[in-house]
Amino acid sequence: MNKSGLNRRAFMALSAGVTAAAGTSSTRAASDSKLLVCMHGITSSGSDFRTCMEGWARAGIRFAEPDLASARTFEEANGQGSARQLIDDLGISAVSSTNCLFLDENGPRRDNAIEELKWKVAMAESIGADRLVIPSAASAEHSMPDFSEVMDNLAEAAEIARPHNVSLMLEFTRLSTLVSNLRTSLHLIRTINHPNLRFMIDVYHFWAGTSKFEDLDLIEPGEIHHVHFADTPSMPHLEVAERKDRAFPGEGIAPLQKIVDKLVEKGYSGPLSLELFDPEIQNSDPEVIAARAIETITPFIS
Repeated sequence: MNKSGLNRRAFMALSAGVTAAAGTSSTRAASDSKLLVCMHGITSSGSDFRTCMEGWARAGIRFAEPDLASARTFEEANGQGSARQLIDDLGISAVSSTNCLFLDENGPRRDNAIEELKWKVAMAESIGADRLVIPSAASAEHSMPDFSEVMDNLAEAAEIARPHNVSLMLEFTRLSTLVSNLRTSLHLIRTINHPNLRFMIDVYHFWAGTSKFEDLDLIEPGEIHHVHFADTPSMPHLEVAERKDRAFPGEGIAPLQKIVDKLVEKGYSGPLSLELFDPEIQNSDPEVIAARAIETITPFIS
């Protein structure tokens, strides 16, 4: 059995059992809650857009964070507006979209990121998503004066998103050399104070990074715009952990219920979007993985 706890036999069992249940009691429990079970596009990135969306829908998923590059490829083959038509026909709502990197940091990658952002906010609008995740993936060394440029860069990106009525959500990531924790992210967003730049939390980066649980008390009610949801495994050690080393909710060591309860206390009532990078999961049947998402997320929100 691999780190995800999902071997071939487990997949078969899930496909035969959990998938059938996903459209009934588990889905009702999720829909009755203020929080929503949601699938992140990267979690099924080994499948094309149609296969991914149809598999998620069969499992009972009604809220998704589609991958915009995958949606664009689908539309290149099927025509403008076809991605939105497909998810509408399947009864799925695009509650967010993913993602655009390298918008905060100056350097050679940023020019390409700006051009990428232009088509991505248009695509997000086209599929009905009013938000787009912009993770901080900076890796160069930085000093305090650099943050004035960071704020200018993020404000410029938010202006590009404004005509499309899309909010950019700054995601702090645990290894970023610019925005790696909750406190920095909140400070930047509040200082920039742009209506199309919002705060979000990736629970894995929150718990596995330098943020403290008490930092959640710094959040004002209503400030949380989106949540990525995954558990922190006990192994490997965080010093050597890679992107693939995340667990389904409840299968790691993060105090997820305590975190979720605090998010609700702060007024959050949106998606918990399952984001996993394990290649075996990404290349597995999207229906099976979505059923597992419903099974593992629902206990935290019902």
